[in-house]
Amino acid sequence: MDFLSHCFASHLLQANYDIRTIQELLGHSDVRTTMIYTHTVHSRTIKETKSPLDL
Repeated sequence: MDFLSHCFASHLLQANYDIRTIQELLGHSDVRTTMIYTHTVHSRTIKETKSPLDL
């Protein structure tokens, strides 16, 4: 796992991109490879998610 892929995947996860989309962008054949990146990103709860109207 290289540093740039890790940063890219982490930023996409923080931006709420779907794991399957990230898998495709990184070129992983198995989603389990992409799931490695999920442990480094704080998951959001519904309470933490902002409405587009609040931005």
